[in-house]
Order: sequence, then structure tokens, then C-alpha cells
Amino acid sequence: MQAPDRFVDRELFLFLFEHATTERIMEIISFNVNGIRAITKKNFVADMKELDADIICLQETKATVDQVIETIGDQLEGYTVYANESKARKGYSGTAILSKEKPLNVSYDMGVEKHDQEGRVICAEYADFYLVTVYVPNSGNDLRRLDYRQEWDSDFLNYLKELEKTKPVLACGDFNVAHKEVDLARPKPNYNKSAGFMQEEIDGMDAYTSKGLVDTFRAKNGDEVKYSWWSYRGGARERNVGWRIDYFLASESIVDRIETASILNEVHGSDHCPVAVKFN
Repeated sequence: MQAPDRFVDRELFLFLFEHATTERIMEIISFNVNGIRAITKKNFVADMKELDADIICLQETKATVDQVIETIGDQLEGYTVYANESKARKGYSGTAILSKEKPLNVSYDMGVEKHDQEGRVICAEYADFYLVTVYVPNSGNDLRRLDYRQEWDSDFLNYLKELEKTKPVLACGDFNVAHKEVDLARPKPNYNKSAGFMQEEIDGMDAYTSKGLVDTFRAKNGDEVKYSWWSYRGGARERNVGWRIDYFLASESIVDRIETASILNEVHGSDHCPVAVKFN
């Protein structure tokens, strides 16, 4: 193709033409690290360098914004770090997004005061979609926060649907619920007895998926059995007695742009493993 005469900079023209006609695959990883300062003493940095994702979303950083930046800012070159921290309790909760491409805008929390104290949400806006990373509250071993968890699910869904009025949404993170029986190794002993598999929590995930947010792992892999979290007790990971509680949910309008959705069981360092999508 010959550049038009009016294009003084022929190299610029060819660059724009090439990038307008070539598909770009973006890889995004989501990982509950269970403490960013602890996991960086293991293989986290080497693992992330090897995976070389375009964007890395983290949950449960258990650190302040400054601590997150100090811990990984110099070790993972090429990424800009955006972090959120718990205001209510230091060393608790927290999220982060590491991005090679600078987002158009980054916002923190969902704009609901009672939910915005624990640093659980970050939204990065890109050219044609929003990326939200989330660490959904755990109902607790005694189910003390189950009622609050239901309020969270409802308000977070409303937040995502408001974003969706402007651009499609890709929401990733630890949702702290196994949606179906196939999503945990021992469904019957845990159903309506354990946090993460209470009917109220399942109803919350049903609401996401019934309102047009698609579970990308199931969309791409059917009923494949694979887990993303294991208890530290009783050698659960070695015996693969796990739960799938980490998700990428995508607006229906962009599901066909998800090339792959995977669970990276081979990556250690946390009680979770990363989940990932390749996004066209």
C-alpha cells in the first residue's frame, strides 16, 4: 500500500496502518496474593516476569499504597502500579493493578461509603473497556458478615452495571464464592454450612450472571474441574481439595473477544493461584 502524498511522515502512516489492521491480544492476570510483602519473598516476581502479562490485578495485598509500590515497583519493570488500601484496618484487604499500558483513568472504590473502607475495588479505564479488580468480602467462618456480604453483592453489581452504560466491563478477582457444585471438591458437606458456599452467596453470583456478566472460565471451558484456592490445612492443595472462587466476569458484548480463560495451578506462593484471560 502506498502512502498518500499528503502523509509527510511515511513511517508514521505505515505504523498506523499496521496497528489498525493487526489484532492485538492482551493477557490479563488476576491473583489473590495473600500478602504482597510475604509473596515477594517467594517466587512471585520471577513468576510474573515469566508470565509477562500486559496487566496484573492483585487482591489481598495487606499493605498500604506506599508499601505496595515500594515492594514491587522496582522489581517488576515496565508496569505502572495503582493500589488501594484499607482505611479501616492496616495490613488488611487491599488491591492493586499493574499495567504496562497507561489507563485513560483510574478510580478507587465504588462510591458507597460503607463499602469503601477496606480498599477492595480499583477500576482502570482503557480505550474500549473498563477493567475492575475486586476483593469481595468473605462472610467469615462464623458467617458474621453474611448479611453484609449480600449488601455488597447487590451494590457491586449496580456499580458494574453503571460502568457498563458507558463501556463494556471486565471484572476480575476473588469473589469468595464457589458458584456451582463443580466449583468445589466437596459440595455436599459445605452447602449452606461454610462461607463461600452459602445459598445467599450463590444467589449473589447468580445475580451477576443473570444480569449479563459472563463467567469467562465456564464460557471457554465448560464443566472442566479446576480450582483456584485451597486451605492451608491438611495438605489440601497437594490433594487438590479446592474451590474455584476467583473469576473473570465479562460483559456479554465482549465475551467473543475472550480468546482463552485459564487457571494457573502451577503458580504457587499463596493459598490462591492466578487466573487469566487472553483478550482480543
